[in-house]
Amino acid sequence: MLCKFYISRTKDAKDLPLPKYMTKGAAGLDLYANILEGVVIKPSESRLIPAGIKISIPQGFEAQIRPRSGLALKNSVTMLNGVGTIDADYRGEIGVILINHGKEGFIVKRGERIAQMVINKVEVVDFVEIDEDRLDETERGTGGFGHTGV
Repeated sequence: MLCKFYISRTKDAKDLPLPKYMTKGAAGLDLYANILEGVVIKPSESRLIPAGIKISIPQGFEAQIRPRSGLALKNSVTMLNGVGTIDADYRGEIGVILINHGKEGFIVKRGERIAQMVINKVEVVDFVEIDEDRLDETERGTGGFGHTGV
């Protein structure tokens, strides 16, 4: 089912493409760097790179901003916070926090694909507090990090 979301470009991003799926089976829409000139991200440095778009997400949905695997593999550049969440009530410009894990500076260029955006449905829950010993038991129980071995 095709859902329609409203999107606008910021005044300084009218020449940039709107987010788009690069292949028919792609889950993520590519986002583009909305910077006037190249931005150098030094090794171990992070920078907020604006994407030049604002979106109106309907209630019951979210947009996840995810790293691009090509940037990570070829340049050791990824997102600092792993996955960013754009909530349904946010109306500001989307930004991407990039970090350079490489040994050399990385130049982000205007219009470069910097991340991808995946739209997901969100379930809203209502927590009911109970005593710890009333939680249902499972085979795993309290087994946490590494409990099944390496």
